[in-house]
Amino acid sequence: MTRTRTAATFAPPVMEARRWLEGVVFPEDRPLINVSQAAPVDPPPLALRQAMAEFAVTEDSAHLYGPVLGNPELRAELASQISQHYAAEVASDQVAITSGCNQAFAAVISAITDEGDEVILPTPWYFNHKMWLDMAGVHAIDLKTDDSLLPNPDAARVLITDKTRAITLVTPNNPGGVEYPSDLVRAFYDLARETGIRLLVDETYRDFDSRSGPPHDLFSQPGWQDTLVHLYSFSKAYRLTGHRVGAIATGTDLLAEIEKFLDTVAICPGQIGQFAALWGMKNLSQWVAGERAEIFDRRAAIQEQLPRLADKGWRLLGLGAYFAYFEHPFDIPSDELARRLVPEAGILLLPGTMFLPDSDTAGKRQVRIAFANLDRSGIAQLFDRLQALSF
Repeated sequence: MTRTRTAATFAPPVMEARRWLEGVVFPEDRPLINVSQAAPVDPPPLALRQAMAEFAVTEDSAHLYGPVLGNPELRAELASQISQHYAAEVASDQVAITSGCNQAFAAVISAITDEGDEVILPTPWYFNHKMWLDMAGVHAIDLKTDDSLLPNPDAARVLITDKTRAITLVTPNNPGGVEYPSDLVRAFYDLARETGIRLLVDETYRDFDSRSGPPHDLFSQPGWQDTLVHLYSFSKAYRLTGHRVGAIATGTDLLAEIEKFLDTVAICPGQIGQFAALWGMKNLSQWVAGERAEIFDRRAAIQEQLPRLADKGWRLLGLGAYFAYFEHPFDIPSDELARRLVPEAGILLLPGTMFLPDSDTAGKRQVRIAFANLDRSGIAQLFDRLQALSF
């Protein structure tokens, strides 16, 4: 049988994990704790939903095609906010809007690679990045991280060949949660610039970075647009996951190539989602600050609960944004552990095997917990169940 593009990669991990729930009955006194997916489960705030509804009812443009690279007002506002956030100057024509950040990554990869090219991904990697590279015929070159889940630029340099087209960083990291230090991100930028490749920096969780001030200085570098490709998502900050609104910031020449991909795949981003993102940026800064503070409090709750698991042999490898990434203490692989946790503990999480290549056995000792939808009480219940485990 002919091997197809989609057959070149694995099944969607979150969907695979959901199938583990089939046929499992959770008792009332032990409901499922779902920490498998890093997405808000609550809808946007009421004021935003009302504004979206009014837009849908009163504006004919809400239901029509728009510019392929996104609506000018949204591009301009995002450029302004990027400029402010990073203390730099970014123009609106250096910004494009996409149907989610996954599409942003796919569009960039399609614009900068050919079949057989290579892209370096630190491991544990974001699985959808790996899936798209597989389906595009691009080789994902895994760059192992250290005990703090941080990649090493010198190790990356060794992996660069004449087929390498980019290095991809995710910060704050998915799945590890770690925030990459500014000087580390800059070192990767300098490496990419020196070797003539692109640096893709996915900052989907930028709004939940615990640091104050710019998380890096890449936008301040002369000619940044020739090396840096910045990816962003509105989904987490404004709870717009179902409306699929993401963004790219890079040079206009590359955006012209990306436009070809976007026009062919989706023609344009959805109008209601774009309206919501723009309205949110203009009206919800204080609300987002509250959401950010709540995530930080949940992160603090995990730190407070941590000794309970540490005493049982668990080791926290990374914590930040929506994620806690652990090494478990059991003598069974994490993929088996994750399946057993559903009926035996009422927990749905993702095993480290979903974030590393099969050749890297470290994944069999690791699990990802996406804690953003658990309040302090829910986090305590999760730790109660994990502490009680015995395999």
